[in-house]
Amino acid sequence: MVGSSLVPVDLLPYLPKTWQNLLNLELLKSISDKLTSDFIPKKEAVFKCLDINPDEVRVLIIGQDPYPNPDYAMGLAFSVTSNVKTLPASLRNIFIELESDLGIKRVNGDLSDWASQGVMLINRSLTSAPKISDSHSDIGWQNFTEQIIKIAADNGAVGLLWGNEAAKVSKLFSREDQVVSAHPSPLSAYRGFFGSKPFSKVNNRLAQKGLTKIKW
Repeated sequence: MVGSSLVPVDLLPYLPKTWQNLLNLELLKSISDKLTSDFIPKKEAVFKCLDINPDEVRVLIIGQDPYPNPDYAMGLAFSVTSNVKTLPASLRNIFIELESDLGIKRVNGDLSDWASQGVMLINRSLTSAPKISDSHSDIGWQNFTEQIIKIAADNGAVGLLWGNEAAKVSKLFSREDQVVSAHPSPLSAYRGFFGSKPFSKVNNRLAQKGLTKIKW
């Protein structure tokens, strides 16, 4: 099984070294000690969102937790691997808004190209039990990821905050450096996500800061 372990998992070796001196490793150990059953994504991908160096984060897109489908969860919020042909509903809606906002028609659900440009795609909980949404929200991930988000925000990153869970960290960003809307899920996309033009707003803010726009 993906992420299966009969003994407590040690996630520290998978945390990129550029982040290790900045985060509470005792908290990470406490989280690791609670991961004694199957979890997703696979342990090698838990910190995929942190492949970006702290000083290279220009934008944060903040999700809730990994997709409950083990075939979808790959360590980047909202992203799936390129071989996934039927995209999750939230990602489909993101692409609908992207085309409406910037005229970009996208079908590949792997958002690694965004990450390579300094977009951190981070979930508030970095693991989940397979097929059970929000199942690891009470083991310490919220506090751990808030540290990460604060570091990026303090460095001037722009926060793209979709939905109530992401809005909880709006306090970490200046008013000018946050773009807030409803979540792209089918339950809320028509309540303020569609038509919010998040991608152009982020790029406009980056331009104001003298930074290169993201090629969405």
